[in-house]
Amino acid sequence: MRLGIVGAGMIVRDLLSTSSNLKDLEFVAICGTERDEEAMEKFKAEYGIQELFYNYDELLSMDLDAIYIGLPNNLHFEFAKKALEANKNVIVEKPFTSTYKQAVTLSNLAKEKQLFIFEAITNQYLPNYKKIKELLPSLGDIKIVQCNYSQYSSRYDSFKKGNILPAFNPKFAGGALMDLNIYNIHYVVGLFGKPEEIEYYPNIERGIDTSGILILDYGKFKCVCVGAKDCKAPIANNIQGDKGCIYQDTPANVCESFELLMNDGTSSKINENNYKHRMVNEFLEFASMIENNDLESCYKMLDHSLIVSEVQTIARNKGGVIFPEDAI
Repeated sequence: MRLGIVGAGMIVRDLLSTSSNLKDLEFVAICGTERDEEAMEKFKAEYGIQELFYNYDELLSMDLDAIYIGLPNNLHFEFAKKALEANKNVIVEKPFTSTYKQAVTLSNLAKEKQLFIFEAITNQYLPNYKKIKELLPSLGDIKIVQCNYSQYSSRYDSFKKGNILPAFNPKFAGGALMDLNIYNIHYVVGLFGKPEEIEYYPNIERGIDTSGILILDYGKFKCVCVGAKDCKAPIANNIQGDKGCIYQDTPANVCESFELLMNDGTSSKINENNYKHRMVNEFLEFASMIENNDLESCYKMLDHSLIVSEVQTIARNKGGVIFPEDAI
């Protein structure tokens, strides 16, 4: 798969670092701003990228199988829409868009043009996550689900001093829900689908949620998702049923080994992940779907992303976390 990259930040560095495991993926070109020139030159030298661009239209004019968008959250919609309009398949980093309305617009456009569009959300493609889904019936009736992704951000120190970086800026669609709790939402929705009720109780400073508690009501069971950038705690995911539970002590985006703990006292530790880096599996599947023209599988994942986008949009608005895009 011939891939064009937009952006030169941390997530792009992460993707490029997986190149040894993505032999059929060719990083053809990268597009950024003049501020990114030094980083892009290093990427070109280290990973054999052929072309550097500072103009997005020039990147879109290339012969590429897909465009990967690794930009700040608020730019995902604009750049993805322009790529689709240029008849390019798209891989856009999480969160898919800032609002549910934007997500629906991209989905409709991709389906109208019969193009691929993926949200790069790691956990949905990891073998451990798929194994958890397979094991859910063994837990009996689900009663409680808990996900806690609390990770103190060094940027919060700057934020407290008045230096507002994108991760804590409503104009950039930042905040704890969009950065960390979004992984928890994907984790839960991928297992159980759309919740019946959604409530969000954030800690808000300067108009942004620095941490918060998301409550998802599934009728027969309840779910609590904690995402925090202003404090930390042991990270854990628990799925509790009346016959046993699944316990995982790694973040929802990494989804490493987990324990199956049954009420009869039996237990087992499971790890089926086959790559060290969390991003490899998703890109292998993206490339496979595009190569095999498997739009059905792509649109199934797209429908999942739409539910997640709707959940986060409802949660933010109920919690008073408002982005400029919410008024459009």
